[in-house]
Amino acid sequence: MGETAGDLQQAAARRVLRRQAASITAAVAPFGIVFGASAATAGFTLLEAIGFSALIFGGSSQFAAAEILGDGGSIASAAVAGLLLNVRSLAFGVIMAPALTGALWQRAAMSQLMIDESTAVGTSTTDPALRRYGYLCAGIGVFVVWNITTVLGHLVFSDAGDLINDLGLDAAGPAAFLALLWPRMRQRPQFRTALAGAVIALVLVPIAPPGVPILAAIAGVVVAGRQTPAVTEGGGDE
Repeated sequence: MGETAGDLQQAAARRVLRRQAASITAAVAPFGIVFGASAATAGFTLLEAIGFSALIFGGSSQFAAAEILGDGGSIASAAVAGLLLNVRSLAFGVIMAPALTGALWQRAAMSQLMIDESTAVGTSTTDPALRRYGYLCAGIGVFVVWNITTVLGHLVFSDAGDLINDLGLDAAGPAAFLALLWPRMRQRPQFRTALAGAVIALVLVPIAPPGVPILAAIAGVVVAGRQTPAVTEGGGDE
């Protein structure tokens, strides 16, 4: 009886995070279908495809491994490619670690959800409890949907060819990330970081191997590190 203003604000913030998590979870569903279909085409059994999505749980590294193994490449080559594509998770871990507290087994379990989507939703707020809540909402949501759609893609869409691209669903993921990123551009340090990362990636795209421009764009955080940490209370993180 009688919720305080703080309780109402927390409830409202959680609703916003759930909406963000739901939208970005829906956006990855087509890519889960594509991975399931790609895994089937590469000769993976259904159990192997499920193992990739449940244990590796990293979209870009899964696609890279499926392509390399499907083309007759070695397991070592697939593992190295996946490792390089997931280097960015180290930065995610540094950002999210203060909010993901608990026993060792709890932190280990939560680290399995350390992906772009969960980190994007979690870092949309500065409150540690809400950051953890958003991270888990998005991480669990994407994990469940990604694994379901992997099975669906393997069983139903293995012969669908370029259906995802033909329907324009390949733009769903980038669009969802842009929707999460855009409100943060009101903060000058984050705007400069995003701009620097985008410039680095665009410059390297014509000359660097696939995946390298995205990894190099992480250097954009150097721009933020050179800014004076003088963000005012509530400055754009509503």
